[in-house]
Amino acid sequence: MYLKSNGNRKSPFRLSPTRKTNHRQRLKAVDSVISAVEESGVQTRSLVKALELPKEGEMNPRDKYTTFTKHVRGYRKSVHKVPKWTRLTLRDNPKGF
Repeated sequence: MYLKSNGNRKSPFRLSPTRKTNHRQRLKAVDSVISAVEESGVQTRSLVKALELPKEGEMNPRDKYTTFTKHVRGYRKSVHKVPKWTRLTLRDNPKGF
């Protein structure tokens, strides 16, 4: 009998304080790049969309460290369980979640 392994066996259960700090620093770095591009006067659709997203300081911890997923019981998944979570924009979630 073979046991099916889940791919998360080496992934920690929750974010460590260091990983949370690094995550916040990445979000702040993205915010600074968005504001610098806005100040330069460039207008693009992606910039308009990025300006609608909340800044790191405006986000509540639930949105900052978890993301919506329809496959989990509570519809929330920790961001470090998402593949390539440092490269994706996970700041917007459906209303009510």
